Amino acid sequence: MPVRWSQAVRVVLGAPTRRLVTAAAAAGLATAALTVALSGPWDSGQRTAERHAAAGIAAEREVADLEKIVAGLPSAPPVLDPLGERVAGSVGSAGSAGTAGLVGALAPLGDAALGSGGAAVSVVDIADGTVLYASGEDAARTPASTVKLVTSVAALRALGPDHRLSTTVGWDEAARRVVLVGGGDPTVLAADYAALAEETAAELTDRGISEVSVGYDLSLWDGGEGLHPIGVNDNIAPLTPLQVNEGRLDDSTHGPTPRSTDPAADAVRTFTDALRAAGVTVTGEPERAGGQDTERLARHRSAPMSVLVERMLTYSDNDLAEALGRAVAVKAGQPVTFAGVGRAIGDELTGLGLSVDGVRIADASGLDRSGQLTARLLTGVLTAAADPAHPELRPALTGMPVAGFTGTLTGRYGAGTDGAADGAGVVRAKTGTLTGVNTLAGTAVTADGRVLAFAFLAADTTDANAAQTALDRAATALATCSCG
Repeated sequence: MPVRWSQAVRVVLGAPTRRLVTAAAAAGLATAALTVALSGPWDSGQRTAERHAAAGIAAEREVADLEKIVAGLPSAPPVLDPLGERVAGSVGSAGSAGTAGLVGALAPLGDAALGSGGAAVSVVDIADGTVLYASGEDAARTPASTVKLVTSVAALRALGPDHRLSTTVGWDEAARRVVLVGGGDPTVLAADYAALAEETAAELTDRGISEVSVGYDLSLWDGGEGLHPIGVNDNIAPLTPLQVNEGRLDDSTHGPTPRSTDPAADAVRTFTDALRAAGVTVTGEPERAGGQDTERLARHRSAPMSVLVERMLTYSDNDLAEALGRAVAVKAGQPVTFAGVGRAIGDELTGLGLSVDGVRIADASGLDRSGQLTARLLTGVLTAAADPAHPELRPALTGMPVAGFTGTLTGRYGAGTDGAADGAGVVRAKTGTLTGVNTLAGTAVTADGRVLAFAFLAADTTDANAAQTALDRAATALATCSCG
């Protein structure tokens, strides 16, 4: 339900305090705080995917965003020793108070759990990309799943937010065969294959055909590796352009779960069984066949790229990330190998004017520990996504989990999280976690209405839970800081 400026709204942000925000205060300060460049990313607190999957809490998040902009919030923690050199001349009109507030806000990044190397840090004003704080921002670090932000921007730029992945069925008249053609969409469900089969059966009936053989075409990803370097595990299925629900062996749609060892065979079997159920006689066993040049009988289209990107970011979906990376490679004419995907994504970043010096995109999901990103690149990607000149990139912002409410941040920033609770609703961030690696990159709305993009990369952590808490506390401190 949209928030009306004439209403007084009660908001709880993971803390016992309840605040009332009046219409006049909200209207006056929100107008001053939100520029044209930033009206898109928050979409009044709702994202496309959230409207589909979590409409019940979307309005509450909307109010939380606005409340943080307009309400008086606690000041930043006491100023501690700075973590690194401030960027000269980046304070703008904030002066020494702004400097002190920002340095104090980032004090949690001095936590010993982040390792001897500490965290590489970049904080920028997302409205214009002004660097507000930088420490080790050009140091290449393992990004873990924060690389999905890079994948998102590359996919949106290369393919557009309205692009859809198509799984089709073709008719080979000479062989009297229907061919299921993989389109690189891991989100196709069993019900979607059933609908494809029914549409195919209807087309065959119109042609007076009641008996066929079945073929399948996996050529879209020919030449690409069939497995991620980490192998088959609960985080990712084998890589194939034909899958049923990401090869999941249960009814889940996100999160780790046992996977099929042959998702393409599962998809073909699911389609073939549905074709028989639709009244078509199927002869023989399905076999590999070319289907790209056949007459199309049926097609299933994925959700738009904007929604796929939001889903990937919200739930840190590894299967979808690798699929979108390969879609970028196909569009660019690159091989669908990990190296080809890396080149294609890198080229999209360069096209946005972002530096990829020292960067190695080893995969599109962040599961490969050999990947290397910089904090500067991540805040650059976020700033580009907020640029009004690139509205097509906006889902890279709106797809990030909302602290305390959605996706991989649902269980974080709650009451009792050691100083992170006030970030609930006003921090959006992509998480990244591997053994010894904790990363966080996203946006925070400050107490005085600025929107900051931040990236924290720690690749030598000694305590995963403590490191995660330190990153969350730093993001929350930015949100509650009068750093403008």
